This record gives sequence, C-alpha cells and structure tokens, in this order.
Amino acid sequence: MQTRTLLKAAACAAALLALGTASAGQPFPNATIKLVVPFAPGGSTDIAARMLAEFGGRELGQPIVVDNKAGAGGSVGMEYVAKAKPDGYTLGMATVSTHGANPAVYGSRLKYDPVKDFAPVTNVATTPSVFAVNPNKVPAKTMQEFLAAAKANPGKYSFGTPGTGSLGHANIEHFMALAHVKLLHVPYKGGGQAMNDALAGQVDAITDNLPSALPHIKAGKLRALAVLSEKRSPALPDVPTYGELGFPQMGGGGWFGVVAPAGTPPEVVAKLNAAFLKAMKNPEFQKKMDDLGATLIPGTPAEFGQQIQQAIARYHKVAEMANTKAE
Repeated sequence: MQTRTLLKAAACAAALLALGTASAGQPFPNATIKLVVPFAPGGSTDIAARMLAEFGGRELGQPIVVDNKAGAGGSVGMEYVAKAKPDGYTLGMATVSTHGANPAVYGSRLKYDPVKDFAPVTNVATTPSVFAVNPNKVPAKTMQEFLAAAKANPGKYSFGTPGTGSLGHANIEHFMALAHVKLLHVPYKGGGQAMNDALAGQVDAITDNLPSALPHIKAGKLRALAVLSEKRSPALPDVPTYGELGFPQMGGGGWFGVVAPAGTPPEVVAKLNAAFLKAMKNPEFQKKMDDLGATLIPGTPAEFGQQIQQAIARYHKVAEMANTKAE
C-alpha cells in the first residue's frame, strides 16, 4: 500500500511539473502585458499609450494594461521598466524626455542608462510641441509680442512643463537662451497636471505636445504662439514654427515609442514589434492619431535605437548651451 501511495504521489508530482513546464513553454504572450507610461494620465504620451494598448492588445491576443508611474520628468517610470524582468510582460513608453533630455539634464544622477538598460521595440509617432499662453493672463497674440513683454518683465511670466528634465523643460530653456529672455519654470509630474494649471491660470504658459493641447487651443482656452516642428502643423496652419520666428536651432518635435528591459529575448521583441506595426496600420488607429496632430513613424528595433542615440546627442548639446541642470 505504501509503495502504491508513493508511486501515485510521484506520478502526481511529475504531472504537475509537466504542467508547469508546458505553461512556461507557451508561446509569448500568454498573460497580461503592462505598458508603463512615465507621466501622469492625460498627457500626449498617455493618450498614445492607451491607443497602442487597445490596438496592440488585439493583435497579440492578450490585454495590455497602461500603468502610469510619474515623477522626475519621466525618470521614475523608466527606472521601473529598466529594472523589470526582461520577459516582454513589462514595457515602457520612451520619449525624447526620458531618452534624450533626461540623460543630458540629470547626468550621473539618472538611475538608468537610456541605451544599455533597454531593448528598443518600435517608435510610434512624432508630434509637434506647442507653446501656448492662457489668453486671460497673457494679452500677447503673437510670439513677438510675448517676447517683448517677457524682456520688459524678466521672470514675471511662468510656464508649466511635465517636469524638470522633460522635453518641454529642455526645449524652453533652449529657447530662453536663444531669445535672451527669462521665464519662470514650474515643473509638474506630468503633462496633464501642467495643462490643468495652465487652463486655470495658475501658470501663464505651457509647452506641451500638440495632441493633448489641441482641443484646448481650438476651444479658445489657450492661445498657441509657436509650434516645434520642421513645418507648420495642418492642425494649426496659422501658427508659425520656431524656425519661422528666427530660431531654427530649436529643431523639430518630439516622439514616443515602446521599449522593453534589456535582455528581453529577441524573438519576443520581434513579436511585439510585428504586433505594434500591424496595429499602427489599422485605419482607425491612423485616423485617431491624425486627429491628434501626430505622425506615425513605426520602424524596426534597430531604427528606433538609432533615433534614441540621436536624441541623446542632440540634448547633450542643448543642455550645455542652455546650462540646464536638474533642480
């Protein structure tokens, strides 16, 4: 009896082990995927991430859940992704802030390496950023008028950004250096919070990605004075670019894409890339992004890696010129 009992127990243990092995060997993905947005809800990166989660989840056959982890211009969320298990079930929304401006602004204080700690999956979209003022606080109707008022009153006018070291912060510090003006920087934990205070008049101006700012501009709650892009946005055809205003050094707009922790298996990265690229070909996805004023720029992991390297090089130069350091 004891022998039979031991044999049955051994058989059960072997069956459970086999079941566990089969589960572990199931094709990726076989569980929910977490997509970390390193900013508070409501900003452009968050909007794009939720669309990507919806359409990408359909292609992968598993739900993708957006997890907002804001702080330090996106650094908190990216540090979390960098330290996550490299199995494809934790991804992050990388931006020019997290993988360009932050490395330049924070330097050795940054707790992740924008290249070594991540496996690029694909870039998603590029979007202009816009400098806009609260029309109830700022009478200027053009950037020229705003600059004249700012020069006459150094430090009087404030601008909100998604955080110290964010793309918005680095860009406006760069602009202040070029235009020889002094504005008061007010950092937030995400674009959504900065936008709320700009709309409420707690700050005079805001620099934000066009997708999240556009509805408020169209509603007359904000007045756009300049867009950061190579050419004027079709969504705001009457608003000049920084280049047209005499500041071509400001360059183009930002981007956001998907990264995984370094060490994620190449076949998993390839499957994620294929799914997200297919999602971005969906006409409904394309229309929604177009309505937001964003331009899709899907590509290979290698191409995205090159874009990250370019952003790092650019913003190190910007930080040196504007003397931008984390507070």
